[in-house]
Amino acid sequence: MHFYYIHIIHLCITSLFFQVCIFIVYKEMINVPLLMTCCVVVFPSQALDDVLYTNKNFVACAPTGSGKTVLFELAIVQLLIEASDAWHNVRAVYMAPIKALCSQRFENWKQKFGPLGLNCKELTGDTEIDDIFEIQDAHLIFTTPEKWDSMTRRWKDNRLLPSVSLFLIDEIHVVKDKTRGATLEVVVSRMKTMHSYQLAVNPKSKASTRFVAVSATIPNIQDVSEWLSDESGPATCLEMDETHRPVKLRKVVLGFPCGSNQNEFKLLLMWTSLSVYVNYLYLFICGIGYHHAGMDVSDRKLIEEAFTVGDLPVLFTTSTLAIGVNLPAHLVVIKSTLHYVGGACEEYSEADLLQMIGRAGRPQFDTTATAVIMTRSQTKDKYTHFLSGIDSIESSLHTNLVEHLNAEIVLHTISDVNMALDWIRSTFLYIRALKNPKHYGFSPELDKCGIETKLQELCLKNLNSLASFNLITMDEDINIKPTETGKLMARYCVAFDTVKQFSMVTGTETLPELIEMISKGKEFSPSQKISIFLIQAQLGCIPIQEFGLIQDTGKIFRNGNRVSRCMLLTCLFLSSNFSARLNSLTLAKCFRAKLWENSPYISRQVERIGFTLATAMVNAGLTTFSKIEQTSPRELEIIVNRHPPFGNQIKEAVSKLPKCEVTLEQIPRYSLSTAEISVTVNLMNFKELASKQTAPDHHYITLIIGDCDNNVVFQQKILNTLLSKSGSWSKRIEVTRAHKGEELSIHLISSEYVGLDVQQKYRVYYSGVKRFGAESCIRENPTWRVQRIYTTEKTQDTTLTAPAPSNRVSLIGKIGVRKRSASQSNFTSYLNNLKIRNEKLCETPVKRLKMRMNDGTAAVSMQQFSYKPKDTLPAAKKYMGFLLATEVNLLMLMKLTLLRLYYFDIHDVDIHSSGLREVSVTLKVRMKSRS
Repeated sequence: MHFYYIHIIHLCITSLFFQVCIFIVYKEMINVPLLMTCCVVVFPSQALDDVLYTNKNFVACAPTGSGKTVLFELAIVQLLIEASDAWHNVRAVYMAPIKALCSQRFENWKQKFGPLGLNCKELTGDTEIDDIFEIQDAHLIFTTPEKWDSMTRRWKDNRLLPSVSLFLIDEIHVVKDKTRGATLEVVVSRMKTMHSYQLAVNPKSKASTRFVAVSATIPNIQDVSEWLSDESGPATCLEMDETHRPVKLRKVVLGFPCGSNQNEFKLLLMWTSLSVYVNYLYLFICGIGYHHAGMDVSDRKLIEEAFTVGDLPVLFTTSTLAIGVNLPAHLVVIKSTLHYVGGACEEYSEADLLQMIGRAGRPQFDTTATAVIMTRSQTKDKYTHFLSGIDSIESSLHTNLVEHLNAEIVLHTISDVNMALDWIRSTFLYIRALKNPKHYGFSPELDKCGIETKLQELCLKNLNSLASFNLITMDEDINIKPTETGKLMARYCVAFDTVKQFSMVTGTETLPELIEMISKGKEFSPSQKISIFLIQAQLGCIPIQEFGLIQDTGKIFRNGNRVSRCMLLTCLFLSSNFSARLNSLTLAKCFRAKLWENSPYISRQVERIGFTLATAMVNAGLTTFSKIEQTSPRELEIIVNRHPPFGNQIKEAVSKLPKCEVTLEQIPRYSLSTAEISVTVNLMNFKELASKQTAPDHHYITLIIGDCDNNVVFQQKILNTLLSKSGSWSKRIEVTRAHKGEELSIHLISSEYVGLDVQQKYRVYYSGVKRFGAESCIRENPTWRVQRIYTTEKTQDTTLTAPAPSNRVSLIGKIGVRKRSASQSNFTSYLNNLKIRNEKLCETPVKRLKMRMNDGTAAVSMQQFSYKPKDTLPAAKKYMGFLLATEVNLLMLMKLTLLRLYYFDIHDVDIHSSGLREVSVTLKVRMKSRS
């Protein structure tokens, strides 16, 4: 014991800087109570030298509570010694299997290394924002395997991740976990690949990544050492048994009879009765308490403090919190090895059990501790072997190989089958397959070459699965390239089975049907029916009371945001189906907002309004943002039973939401098959948002336009920051004529909010013939029905509008055109049509006038066409009635235009077909003032 302190003190003489670094670790050990100090484990001198004086990779297997964290801290100190440029390039990553451990280590090291200028950053959440910016200034990064996996899947796109010099792995035995082990294994192998890639690009580079891994139980520590090897050889090992534990731990496994047909909860009846008794007698003053996430934060803190100082001898707690909260106890009882996950009972993972057992033993008070595991008789031997640590750690990568192969293909780590085998050689799977091939389905009689062949066949099988769903492409030489869909699968960490569901989207599905489809994915841990129920309950604002279901709902929506976003972008690349894209956009927004797209509970999206207040506003009829804005602040306060200025704050928050409109205008360049449209998106409250906005900076809207053939005409993502600068966005687009009609569907979809979307219809005009079925003919004397639409606007300007609101000109009749040859141009055909029509029309006054002027045979006096005021001019009416005429030829149209010589200035003419032998003529006119 004294040798350890002497060793630390001896190191302090190297430099003043080094003395400051070592003092952090030394101070922690000096400040603890005397009894705890006397129990600190004595690490071998050679092991400390390897961690502190060299840059070798290091693996330690030591009992829980033996001080393994000190090895991590010494490795950080070694990194600081080697660093230059005022620690500018210092970057270390601490990775633990659960978020609670990351948070615990983050808080501890922030206090230790923060005063030295090291910036600590915790990176464990499920976010869609690029977290590269979050950690670019961090020296110590605390993360989980899943989060670091998502980060490193884009490591070639930035220079930050390859700059990691120290990689600390806590609880490395989790590599054998069936659900999380493969991710941890792939992440470590990828970090090794980064190092190899840097050396290949720059052989003279001194950059390297050091691995330091620790665990409480690694029976085959030499395999882990071989896996973490580098150019100098396997990692250095430190293996310590239970005799080195500072507090001796007695482990007891109790098996209780439980038949296969017996309810699994029968084992817990005794404990449940006790729990109910404790709750009802709510006996804190007698030394009995409980601790779970449903309690108020202040109450939980009170319980923790009382238990830590010994005022609360007995504590009932949930397994999740027992893993993360550092509450050491003399006795730990795990009342069952089963817990409720995904709608069914599952065994605890070994990592969770080790963490719960690790709570037993208080170095400052005890010299011994006891941990009891209560389980069924059938699994008693399993946990006995587990506690003894005699079971070797195996890989679980082969059961999740397809997703990770795709990720490496996207990273270009793998570009052919041979490179796939090279990548496999960097994994723990390769190490264990050579030593225990039977565990992975290979014959025990195979030699190394035979096992490598089997591994290559396994890779090829998974590659074919990816290629069958167009996630990768392979040529005859089995060169592999990722597709856009494969890149999305890797970027959003979506399971292969879930992506297969995306390919089944037809565009006819409703939102509930899409939810049912994606809930089949393995990202949603509960069973499908439970997932659907929880999703619909959350979107429909149905309160969920049970704590376990609340946790499941939170996880479902975290994963749902990611999966729905991936499905949206997959539909963008795979299909031009308008309905499919529109539904995917809406579903992604619903997962973000946690509301249906037509939910009346729109106020729940406003800060400080929860379910109760939102329900009160719905009962008061405030189901839209516009209605909330029209309500006075005092009325709002009465409705939600709050004091001023709560109403002002709510109303201001709503008024600062972005409110957009979209307008379309057709460019007057008409053709038979295409039309040009100008689309403009305006931010209506542009001036109000100049000072402050409620929406986050990453908010955006999606403009999507579809035609009658269910094809996407145009789609554009418009950032909120762009609209905030100019107030509008516009673009000209070309629309191809649809077979089923000329109407367009326009949608503006908010990325974050329900209740801000805009949708409308627009009819496009195309020149040429309106075809009715298979009929195509030329009528010499077409007939028309002219309908003049009236308005009741009390203004001098009278606007006569056609059925299509934005189309100014629309003249379509049953006048066929002759079928032209393929070589005939559109322009020639157009001239021929004009010539034919000109020949068939009867002689009109204007035509007669033009003929005389061209002939020059008679002098034409233009005076006869001049304006002559009449003596008796009737008073103009406020509106114009219907003017109906049948069997009117084009002469009538010419006479209508002559009205400008009498009563009106005609600004625009709109003639629109409304059926067979029927047109409507729309005139935009202004009455002339009478003389």
